[in-house]
Amino acid sequence: MHKNTAIFRCVILLSTFIFSISSLSVQAKDWLVKTQDEYQQAINKVAPGDTVVLANGEWQNFEILFEAKGTKKQPITLTAEKKGNVFLTGQSNLRLAGEYLMVSGLVFKNGFTPSSEVISFRKDKDAFASHSRVTEVVIDNYSNPDRFEGDYWVGMYGKHNRFDHNHLEGKRNKGVTLAVRLNAKAHQQNHHRIDHNYFGPRPTFGSNGGETLRIGTSHHSLNDSLTTVENNYFDRCDGEVEIISIKSGKNTVRNNVFFESRGTLTMRHGNGNLIEGNVFFGNGVDHTGGPRVINADQTLRNNYMEGLTGYRFGSGLTVMNGVPNSPINRYHQVKNATIENNTLINVEHIQLAAGADAERSAAPVDSAMQNNLIINDDGQDPFAAFDDISGIKFKGNVRNNVANPLIKEGFEVAKVELKRNEHGLLVPKNKLKAGASLDLKPIAKEATGPSWYPKTEPVVAFESGKVIKVKPAERSIYDAVMKAESGDVLVLADGEYDVDRKITVAKTISVKAANKGKVTINFQGSSLFEIHNDGSLALEGLNISGVDAPDYSGNAMIRTAKWGMYKNYRLSLKGLTVKDLDINHSFHVFDSGARAFADYIDISDSVFSNITGDILRLNKEQDDLGIYNAEYVRLNNNRFEKVEGAIAKVYRGGSDESTFGPHVILNKNMIGDVGNGKRNKEKASLMLHGVQVSVLDNNQFASSAPVIVEHTVGEPKTTIVNNVFEKTGEPKVTELRVKGPHTAVLKNNSVK
Repeated sequence: MHKNTAIFRCVILLSTFIFSISSLSVQAKDWLVKTQDEYQQAINKVAPGDTVVLANGEWQNFEILFEAKGTKKQPITLTAEKKGNVFLTGQSNLRLAGEYLMVSGLVFKNGFTPSSEVISFRKDKDAFASHSRVTEVVIDNYSNPDRFEGDYWVGMYGKHNRFDHNHLEGKRNKGVTLAVRLNAKAHQQNHHRIDHNYFGPRPTFGSNGGETLRIGTSHHSLNDSLTTVENNYFDRCDGEVEIISIKSGKNTVRNNVFFESRGTLTMRHGNGNLIEGNVFFGNGVDHTGGPRVINADQTLRNNYMEGLTGYRFGSGLTVMNGVPNSPINRYHQVKNATIENNTLINVEHIQLAAGADAERSAAPVDSAMQNNLIINDDGQDPFAAFDDISGIKFKGNVRNNVANPLIKEGFEVAKVELKRNEHGLLVPKNKLKAGASLDLKPIAKEATGPSWYPKTEPVVAFESGKVIKVKPAERSIYDAVMKAESGDVLVLADGEYDVDRKITVAKTISVKAANKGKVTINFQGSSLFEIHNDGSLALEGLNISGVDAPDYSGNAMIRTAKWGMYKNYRLSLKGLTVKDLDINHSFHVFDSGARAFADYIDISDSVFSNITGDILRLNKEQDDLGIYNAEYVRLNNNRFEKVEGAIAKVYRGGSDESTFGPHVILNKNMIGDVGNGKRNKEKASLMLHGVQVSVLDNNQFASSAPVIVEHTVGEPKTTIVNNVFEKTGEPKVTELRVKGPHTAVLKNNSVK
């Protein structure tokens, strides 16, 4: 070939290549859309490399279908004109279908999905997304107002998808926050990546169905998912006992932080999962836990656990017993588990062969626990074994000295001095072979989620706002509450206040006397306060009388909305004198509606007298689905006199074991002539059914009906100590599901 001809051809080829690249660049287009119709027109025309831009503002009732096909080098993008300034509200959601798609910058708020998912990596069962990414998207309190209407916030399908740097906070209704679905072969062995997300506070759900992250389901759990979950921050994710529920094989969960989250990282089904480099900060919060091991070939290494208080299935470290020849949805035996080079500091409970019973009788086998560092400042042995643990070999572990340790072989006792390093972890001053790596660095909360969306506290504290002074006048309390903002405190001047209408509480409000005992409130409606969504109420130092209430049965000084609250509330009564709730029968102090849930109810230093109903009615969930009305009920240093009903009726029915509560604590109360009314059908001064933790300490009962405790599931802990029962029957504790004597601790009580 002639030299000039060859050069000419090279020039032509190079020009063609440059022209092709230029053409691709020219073809890429930004589509700014301002209406749903414009969006649809754009999505019908997009080509690889294009970007569809949603104009800033509110997009109400927008069900987005993002169906397109990009390429690896030229994905198709859906984004906001300005990240964080596009709000999907009302009945909105997002579905992705196709390949090489990317979504960013959107905020879902002030509404809930009309379908089963807020964000779904599929259009339908036949069309789904692969090689696609959702990043810097916010779902903030976007919950169905029916707490028990279930949905997922994110459903991941297809393969090779990424979900990263997103902010998910405040899921209040039933259903997993993020679910990886394996319900077809097209979604298995998916290689998804879930990373750098902020999983913000998820409030206690009060029933099963409150997981934050789930990978698979029991039905498909023998399939591998190959999902990686890394560098996420789980901040007070308290929905239920399983924060992460792994129900598939060969997943990797690494370098995540669990901050004060009540529950565990649970290998519920599936084999061959790797759990490494995770950090659990319990900070002494109730029911904070770590990893829970079930099934075969699980590896736990280089994890750090500190200040975890959980026990039983929610322990700092739990190795379960299995069911021989287990059905796929029960508990498979632990086999070939490796638990190595983990650090456990002030972890109260490490439970081995946990859950052992007549069904779960297969103890762990062929497993090893080696080179772990276990230090407890209180000198207590954290280990408990509930079956044969000879199938776990212990080697090279280091611990501080404890009296009468359960396990002696495979542990070196050493005086280990700890220092807190620059990453906030306690590490040995001298290098050890045991424990997590000194290079372990927990991810910072600020490094997760979108940088442009704030991580604010989810609960408004009592008395965190302004002080509003109120004087006695017609409707003065009502008007002050209506004008107040969440966190404000109403300070009532001395005098008598007549309230002629129900006061609806839909914010965090405190009402207190300027001078304790110098303020009297007479209410003339069937209730004084009614708590609604967003409401929490604190009363302090008031005298409250029901003498002017209408002559109806079933009145209540305070109640919640009668049905269907989806936001948790708090109630605090301190230093009150409540009397004469007796105009008719069944006049209660507090009456919860169905599907209402209290984070806590605290009553202290108060006097209640002449009441024809109950003090606390928390017994509305009678459908036996594991649902209940309050997590903590605490009564301290009160006096109850002439109360025809019970101090409290608390009910949690069913066989579900996915919750920690209810908790009921009575301390230093005086109880006289309580529970003897003819309409008190339970014939109890205190009626507890299915309560998980009950503590009665230093109370004095006189001429009252007995305390009745009915144990159901979950190995409930009941402690009744140092009480006086004068002319009162001794407490009655019954095991309704377990044969044999009750498990309650009753000691140092005086029955006269």
